[in-house]
Amino acid sequence: MDHPRELTVEAPRAWDRPVVSVPVLICLSLVGGQMPSFSTAANLYILTTGGGLIWVGLNNRVPRRPAPRRLPSVALWWLVPVTVFGVFEGATFVMAAGDDFPTFSRLADPLLEDNLARSAAWFAWLSAFWGLVRR
Repeated sequence: MDHPRELTVEAPRAWDRPVVSVPVLICLSLVGGQMPSFSTAANLYILTTGGGLIWVGLNNRVPRRPAPRRLPSVALWWLVPVTVFGVFEGATFVMAAGDDFPTFSRLADPLLEDNLARSAAWFAWLSAFWGLVRR
């Protein structure tokens, strides 16, 4: 007669739960949303928060979610708009076209003039980055 083996599951760390991580991301995004676009302070804050998330992801302190075994073929169609966006953004940035052909970042500036909208964009960026760190 075989005895069933005990199953053990590692409990998530307290700081890795959404009850903790979401308010931290909200606080970080509220701070980032108060800074004017393209300022030195905003650029340093982006490098600091992004670098911190990269460090957390590479440090293996965050439990990983399983990655999908294989992407469905429909996912390849997402590469088309991402590639077009990247080519246009890079070309207009490199050519410094100015107001004739502004970058998408420059076009989004009027939408992000409000601190609340900028904080929401920060939260979206940090949440997406946190999702990548967890993979």
